[in-house]
Amino acid sequence: MLAFFTPFFITLPNCLFNIKLLYYIFMSFTSNFQKQIFICLVCCFLFTANYSFSQKREVKVDETLKAKKWYDNINIRGYAQIRYNKLFETNSNLGCEQCDKSWGGTNSFFIRRGRIVFSGDVHERVYIYVQPDFASAAGTTNMIFQIRDAYFDLSLDSKKEYRFRFGQSKVPYGFENMQSSQNRLALDRNDALNSAVSNERDLGVFFYWAPKNKRELFSKLVNTGLKGSGDYGIFGIGFYNGQTANRPEANNNQHLAARISYPFELNNSQILETSIQGYKGKYVVNTKTSGVTTLSNAEYNDDRIAASIIVYPQPFGIQMEYNIGTGPEYDKITNSIQQKNLYGGYIQAMYNVKINKQNLFPFVKYQTYNGGKKHELDARSYDVNDLEIGLEWQPIKNFELVADYTISNRQYEDAILKNNIQKGSLLRLQAQFNF
Repeated sequence: MLAFFTPFFITLPNCLFNIKLLYYIFMSFTSNFQKQIFICLVCCFLFTANYSFSQKREVKVDETLKAKKWYDNINIRGYAQIRYNKLFETNSNLGCEQCDKSWGGTNSFFIRRGRIVFSGDVHERVYIYVQPDFASAAGTTNMIFQIRDAYFDLSLDSKKEYRFRFGQSKVPYGFENMQSSQNRLALDRNDALNSAVSNERDLGVFFYWAPKNKRELFSKLVNTGLKGSGDYGIFGIGFYNGQTANRPEANNNQHLAARISYPFELNNSQILETSIQGYKGKYVVNTKTSGVTTLSNAEYNDDRIAASIIVYPQPFGIQMEYNIGTGPEYDKITNSIQQKNLYGGYIQAMYNVKINKQNLFPFVKYQTYNGGKKHELDARSYDVNDLEIGLEWQPIKNFELVADYTISNRQYEDAILKNNIQKGSLLRLQAQFNF
């Protein structure tokens, strides 16, 4: 009965006033008939108000108890990179196929990357990550849609310290390989370690482990702008096809990769990360010029080991990696692809400056590499020595501008490009938009 009158007397300060007002109106009627009519009208009003109030309360309860759908947990973000590589160019024949296809020739403005990431926890134990690229290239055709990442993490515990990763993802080999291009200072990855895995990715299954506090630290190193590589665990191990991303397996002989990495938090608030990683497998060279000879079934040992040392820029930082190994490489004397040793690495110094809420990152990078690139034509032979001097400017969170002056000395040869030594310099510009 009390609930029936609740809407009308819902506000306690007005309760006595409402009763008194109704009483005076009721007593003002002279006939019993008028008083009966008035009582009926008041009752109808109270009933209508109570019904409306109840309906609103029921809707509110239903919305509160409504189950959350899995897609409500999906986050969407992305970035795009627009480049121009023609300023102060001294040699139009100088290029880098794996780095940036807009190097050299008659190229001009170029969309290097255009990516959107869909990620989130669809269950307390299941995390998904899908990243398509709308600016991939195939041959002479640009702006091709292509899946870069499509992986799914299955956690074995509630803290998500032990997890399996299924699908196409980055192979845990090399800090700079795993570091997102959205966060990297230099416009391209180094040849020495990036030649291990084209596009840094392959299809397979990996196991990662890291305690909760270290996972939080890995995330912090990215989110606070310290150029972290992301969370690939303290320990990682797994199997993958070995023919690199978006290419079918060629020999049913999976690669094995393993990595151990540990970030040390020093007394001066500096963070030092050291890593050792390696992989082993058989690679099939499937792009070669007619007349070039190969080993049986064009299959080669593909083995490497690498070490990484990272001092995060607070404000001064150093990043260096080096790897050695063996793999296929073109030999111009015999016009064949042979099994050869390879070696190379890089060192990068950087400084983190904040001026009026704007971020500046001056950097210097030197790299060297001697060996083959298995995924290129004829497992193209390389001898690289490059120096880069650059500056990243981030005036706002959603925009970055990078100027990278490159001095390059490259010898890259295959059955078509014999005795090909290219030297030169150029100023490269990149505008990056984060969203």
